[in-house]
Amino acid sequence: MNAHTPPSDGATASRLDTFDAYREQMNERILRQGTHRGIKRFFNLDTTAYHDGALPGDTKELLGLVASMVLRCNDCIDYHLLQCIEAGYTDAELEDAMNVALVVGGSIVIPHLRHAVETLDLARAREESTE
Repeated sequence: MNAHTPPSDGATASRLDTFDAYREQMNERILRQGTHRGIKRFFNLDTTAYHDGALPGDTKELLGLVASMVLRCNDCIDYHLLQCIEAGYTDAELEDAMNVALVVGGSIVIPHLRHAVETLDLARAREESTE
């Protein structure tokens, strides 16, 4: 098994597709209803926080990945990791960022490190299958 061979479990192999579809479906559902102004404002704040500013947007996504790992949010880890991959970060750069998260968060981050590495493997395998 190479570094980017996802686990052979069929359910796991489609985990990213399921995540992407669910996130899109629920965000659309939340934003199309008569959503509370505060919710709409937060969604907008969350989106614009990652735009280029004093720091480039791709750097902010990397910061988001580290923060998500320390806060132990697997959905956030998946989102930011996919954004980092799209931004062109290498596996070595992502591993370096994950190390920072582990050092800051301590051993309680290890299960989320496992999740992040699995997500990275799934994402790279998905990239390879679409080439």
